Amino acid sequence: MSRVLEFDRVSLQRGGRPVLRDFSWTVDSRERWVVLGPNGSGKTSILEIIAGWDLPTSGRAVVLDEELSTADPEWLRPRIGLASAAMLKRFDPEESVSDAVVSAAYAAAQARGREIEDIDIRRARRVLGEWGLGELTSRAFGSLSEGEQKRLQLARAIMTDPELLLLDEPTAGLDVVARSELLNLLGAFAQVPSSPAIVVVTHHVEEIPHGFTHALIMRNGSSVSAGPLAAALTSDSLSAAYGVGIEVTVVNDAYVARVAY
Repeated sequence: MSRVLEFDRVSLQRGGRPVLRDFSWTVDSRERWVVLGPNGSGKTSILEIIAGWDLPTSGRAVVLDEELSTADPEWLRPRIGLASAAMLKRFDPEESVSDAVVSAAYAAAQARGREIEDIDIRRARRVLGEWGLGELTSRAFGSLSEGEQKRLQLARAIMTDPELLLLDEPTAGLDVVARSELLNLLGAFAQVPSSPAIVVVTHHVEEIPHGFTHALIMRNGSSVSAGPLAAALTSDSLSAAYGVGIEVTVVNDAYVARVAY
C-alpha cells in the first residue's frame, strides 16, 4: 500500500475568506474515503485542489508523489479520474456516448476533430459495458437519462486507469432506483483490489457504498474526524460537524443518520 495523497496544514482562501484552515489528511492506495459535512465546509474545495484546479494559499499538498505547487498539471491530471457536475456541462449533447468517454484518453472534454486510436475505442466500449452502458455507445450524450449520465461520468473518470478517483456527489439528483443502481456499481468497483484509491464527496451517510473503508468529516474548512469508517463516522462527529444532535446507526450494513429532536 502506497500513499497517493498528503495534505500538510493546507489553507485556502478565496476573496479573502478562508475555505480550508490548517487542514491535514492522508490517503493510501487501498483506501476508499467518503467526505461528509455541511455546505461550505470545504469538501469540494479539497477535490479541486487534488485535481489541480486550485492551489493552496499555504501548506503543502502532495498528490501521487507530486508537489502541487511545482507539478505539471498536464502530467498529473490524466492520472486522476474526476466525476463532477461541472464536467457534465462541458460535454457536447450531440456527441456520442462512446466519444464522450474516449475523449478522456486525450484530456479533452470532446473527441470531435481528434484522430482516435482503435485501442482507446475498444477500452471505452469495455468500460461502458462495465458501467451498464454497453448498449448505448452510439446514442447522443444529451439523450441519456440523468442516471445514465452519472454512470457515463464514472466510466469516463476511469477511462485512463487513474491512480486516484474523485467523485463529487455522484448520486445528486437521482431517483431512488437510479441511486441504488449507481451505488451498487460503485460499491462493487470499490471492492476490486486493483481499483484505485477513491474519494467520494456526499451529503448523505445513506449513500456510502459498500466496500468503503474511511471517512472524513468536515466543518468550516477543518477536519472534525478522519479515519476508519466505524471510528470516524459517529453520532458525536456528525453532531459536531452540523451543530445539531445527529444519531448515526447501522442497519443491514448501511449507515443511517437522523436529527435527534
